[in-house]
Amino acid sequence: RSLPGTGTCYQQAKRALHTAVPDRLHAREKETGVIRQFLREHVGGRQPGSLYISGAPGTGKTACLSRVLLDCKDELAGSKTIVLNCMALSSPQGVFPALAQQLGLPAAAGREGVRKLEKQLTARGPMVLLVLDELDQLESKGQDVLYTLFEWPRLPGSRLVLVGLANALDLTDRSLARLGARPAGSPRLLHFPPYTREQLSAILQERLGQVAGDTVLDATALQFCARKVSAVSGDARKALDICRRAVEVVELEVRSQTLLKPLPGGEW
Repeated sequence: RSLPGTGTCYQQAKRALHTAVPDRLHAREKETGVIRQFLREHVGGRQPGSLYISGAPGTGKTACLSRVLLDCKDELAGSKTIVLNCMALSSPQGVFPALAQQLGLPAAAGREGVRKLEKQLTARGPMVLLVLDELDQLESKGQDVLYTLFEWPRLPGSRLVLVGLANALDLTDRSLARLGARPAGSPRLLHFPPYTREQLSAILQERLGQVAGDTVLDATALQFCARKVSAVSGDARKALDICRRAVEVVELEVRSQTLLKPLPGGEW
């Protein structure tokens, strides 16, 4: 037997602490602006190019990019946007058939497949925005896969704008040193630093501020969580997960107390 309304504030709190893309990304205004400007310049301005976004897990890379893609939907309407998560590929080379499928090309393996893609991406047509999340998964012997992809925006007549996201800060140094030899074509770099204690605390307070009624987790608990997470990783997803689990614990405690309360008149 639950008292009326006791469950709702906990449900609301857990929803507020989800890790889906929020309407506003706290402390990432600068990075969001850089991504938006890059897309306007390259996709909108029909200038092929590449952007490499690095940062540890939970620093907001994918969330920021997803937010910008949603906000710029109208501006990007005249181009083709393809988003691939490289974790889903069985091998680094698998990116080529996956891309061919998205472009409506017949499947072709090996060099032949790569050649057909190059032909397609340098033919006349709308700009193609290719977003590769978890780009580190494409590291291969000789780094040929990554090198090929980052070379494509530099081909004569290319209509490809490439955005790669990865955890490693030095992926471009390690894997794409050959690109650096020609600085004009090397990817633009954008790094997402770990969230600080203050930023994590503000993110948690902002999320829980959406919940009506009494506070489910007090400010001290939020500060403690932000301090611990910032000391280890600065991973906002971890902070949200910890708080969501804390809400579940509180919810269970309240529920068990409610169930054990004696009925009015002293009867059980």
